[in-house]
Amino acid sequence: MKQVTQHNKTGALRVEQVPVPALKPGFVLVRTRYSLISAGTERASIEQRRLSLLQKAKAHPDTVLKVLEQVRQYGLITTYRRVMTKLESYAPIGYSAAGTVVAVGGKETPLKAGDNVACAGAGYANHAEYVVVPAHLCARMPKSIGFDEAAYTTLGAIALQGVRQAEPTMGDVVVVIGLGLLGQLTVQLLKANGCTVIGIDLDKTAVTLATESGADIALQRDADDVAGVVRAATRGLGADAVIITAATPSNDPVELAGELCREKGRVVLVGDVGLKLPRAPYYMKELDFRLSRSLGPGRYDPTYEERGRDYPASYVRWSENRNMQEFLRLVGTGDVVLKKLTTHRFSLNDAQAAFALITGKTTKPEYFVGVLLDYGDRPAETPDALPKSVVLGKQQRPDAEIRVGFIGAGNFAQGFLLPHLQRSRATTLVGVCNSNGLNAANAARTFGFDFATSDPSEVIGNSNVNTVFIATRHNLHAPLVIDALRAGKNVFVEKPLAVTAEELAEIQKVHNTVQAEWKGSRLMVGFNRRFAPHVLHCKRFFENAVGPYVLQYRVNAGAIPRTHWTRDPLEGGGRIIGEVCHFIDLMQYIIGSTPERVFAESLSSGSGGSLDDDSVVVTLKFRDGSVGTIAYMANGDASLPKERLEISTTGRTAVIDNFQRLSLYQSGKKREFKLSTIDKGHRDEVREFLASIQEGKPSPMAFDSIVASTLATLKAVQSLQLGTPVSF
Repeated sequence: MKQVTQHNKTGALRVEQVPVPALKPGFVLVRTRYSLISAGTERASIEQRRLSLLQKAKAHPDTVLKVLEQVRQYGLITTYRRVMTKLESYAPIGYSAAGTVVAVGGKETPLKAGDNVACAGAGYANHAEYVVVPAHLCARMPKSIGFDEAAYTTLGAIALQGVRQAEPTMGDVVVVIGLGLLGQLTVQLLKANGCTVIGIDLDKTAVTLATESGADIALQRDADDVAGVVRAATRGLGADAVIITAATPSNDPVELAGELCREKGRVVLVGDVGLKLPRAPYYMKELDFRLSRSLGPGRYDPTYEERGRDYPASYVRWSENRNMQEFLRLVGTGDVVLKKLTTHRFSLNDAQAAFALITGKTTKPEYFVGVLLDYGDRPAETPDALPKSVVLGKQQRPDAEIRVGFIGAGNFAQGFLLPHLQRSRATTLVGVCNSNGLNAANAARTFGFDFATSDPSEVIGNSNVNTVFIATRHNLHAPLVIDALRAGKNVFVEKPLAVTAEELAEIQKVHNTVQAEWKGSRLMVGFNRRFAPHVLHCKRFFENAVGPYVLQYRVNAGAIPRTHWTRDPLEGGGRIIGEVCHFIDLMQYIIGSTPERVFAESLSSGSGGSLDDDSVVVTLKFRDGSVGTIAYMANGDASLPKERLEISTTGRTAVIDNFQRLSLYQSGKKREFKLSTIDKGHRDEVREFLASIQEGKPSPMAFDSIVASTLATLKAVQSLQLGTPVSF
């Protein structure tokens, strides 16, 4: 399919072919008919990306600090490569569209194939022929309106939320500062609410259009006596509310709002302006200054948007989806008229011309408000017939023995796995899969894959692929491992291997069957710490130790919001399954014994209720008598290094500090070893896995060991739930 994309480094726009995005539960696949260019937001995005690296650094000092921390931990070259990978990729653009539902993900979705819908959300409702959008960010269109009108819904809902924040009542005088598209919509919504509306803008044409949109008074900021007119219109009282829909770094809009508003009035910021509030008018009038967040309640809440958990209307009357529905209703009844706002229409193939218009790069500047991309009337296609793969080029080493297909090319994979595969002379990179088609295409270009796809079966079922890497979200690991093993592939899967005991049992069954039939495929899990230089040194240090061991592992993991996907029990499995598995596996590997009992406890309040199940202490008893404790903390200070492992047995102690410093204690003497950067073994785990294939050796990780680590992790979750130790 075709999609408008934007280069992260230069801001250059182009229309390119990418795979159709993959449908997910709770989402819908929509064939786009029209999308609306949000001139203010999208122009700002383009201009920001066109900045030089120095200008970008000045604009985002917080990002610079993060990059410097990465340099400190992982070194300049590695960090530079990661940054450039991000900068040289293409990003989606657009967040307001309308089209027809082609397919739905899951039975609980209220929409059905054939529904005409308005779609919202950056990263979802992109300028693309097909989009996959959460059901809560879609609203059915009334039959009386067209797709071109419905494409305005996102901007309309944003304007409507701003009006709601102002709490206007019939007869109120409301000033709208900034008469771009958002301001023009706000004017019409206020008129539908029975308000007297005064519009203000610098542009004379925008002022004229506001009058046509229903404004009772429209003023030019630098040509009219704005304060005097507002005083006269309100009989000296001042405006009941001011809604700022301008986009400018200037502080003038908030200063003007304070001047025009009556005592105890409301000022609502919808746009993006300077925020140095002048104390005198806001204090002396005791003004109520409010921010309006996008489309309304639910925006930026993944529990609502992606997982479909609605807010009860009795408690949250106007969620973002209900705001979308209401805007569509107002368009359908004629209370909001959009035709006069649409100044330009472009075909998708002419998208570059459309963006040249809004960024002022045309030979002759033109006034614009609503700019639509028209995707044309295309014949309906079944989901199975849609193009899920795009061929980008030739393989780098077509004769290489290891032919890799990669599923799940997210940030982690592009930072810690794919670079090592790209540099290996033993591999050729055949196909890469990501649920987001553009991300798949980015990864294919960056690392040299032959094709990009959004369908895992295109990788697993490819006869030219003999080795599959899996780095998706956790709930997909086990099903993909099973499919790849059944297809006779070598499999490398990121941790965790499984998120349920049932999945683990099925993997065991399939693995044993495959080994009995083919005896050639390998399974390895991304327990990378086993391959860290300091861990290998520890193994040699304890080689002749008798045991048992005492192990103390402190992990300063940091807090993650409860809404993050890793903490979702279905998608991520929680932090024990998602990350603590690393530390359980490393303990098992170092001492060479498997766990037989586990006890996990989380922080709790004094009354016994759960306070922070993100911070846990896990105690493991191993079959050789060893004992290990893992203190996994989400409540520590960020400046504390993440990991510290202490291991003691028979007069020997080793301390690994954050995989950068190793201290060995024996016979009253201490030896220290320090690396220039943190090395957790990602490079060497990939090298060892590839070498095992080349040399015809078994997987670097024994299957029984992988199962033991995964089982112990699942039992730790069970112990946390039961509040008692669990033996196995």
